[in-house]
Amino acid sequence: MNNIQEILAYNKSFVETKEYEKYTASKFPTKKMVIITCMDTRLVEMLPKAMNLKNGDVKIIKNAGAIISQPFGSVMRSVLVAIYELGADEVLVVGHTECGMASLHAETMIGHMTERGISEEVMSTLENSGIRLQKWLRGFDSVEEGVKGTVDVIKKHPLLPPNVPVHGMVIDSATGELDLVADGYGQQASL
Repeated sequence: MNNIQEILAYNKSFVETKEYEKYTASKFPTKKMVIITCMDTRLVEMLPKAMNLKNGDVKIIKNAGAIISQPFGSVMRSVLVAIYELGADEVLVVGHTECGMASLHAETMIGHMTERGISEEVMSTLENSGIRLQKWLRGFDSVEEGVKGTVDVIKKHPLLPPNVPVHGMVIDSATGELDLVADGYGQQASL
């Protein structure tokens, strides 16, 4: 049985036994918060447990490294949707220890791409179109600095209401311990 077949078989039982009932929640976050965090597999269950969050409490946006690299990209759009359409009034960026983005090297990843069949012609076309893969695929040197950088991108966004606090934390991916690296209370977005 492959992954998709396994998922569908489990899901059939999940629906038939009404397991979904214990996860019933509104689309509006009860804690009025949106969290941007990493897609790391260790955080799937640990992050909500370490923060005492249950289904329906917050909006969670996941991507590589909890980084907003494009101020007008899909992650920031999701933050703004959570604020303007879904009732969030607070933003929290959560990075984690041992993040793969801290050791991401564009040259290595580009090498992996060509090994997996992306042609030199495609790479050349992208570069000649103004897409700088070396910059786009860069990681960060420090998780704390990565979190603070994303907090700064959000706080300075021209469409963020000035009264929305933006916080930053780093979670230990082994223990779940949280470290506050940016406290957004009392700070206003600088435009």
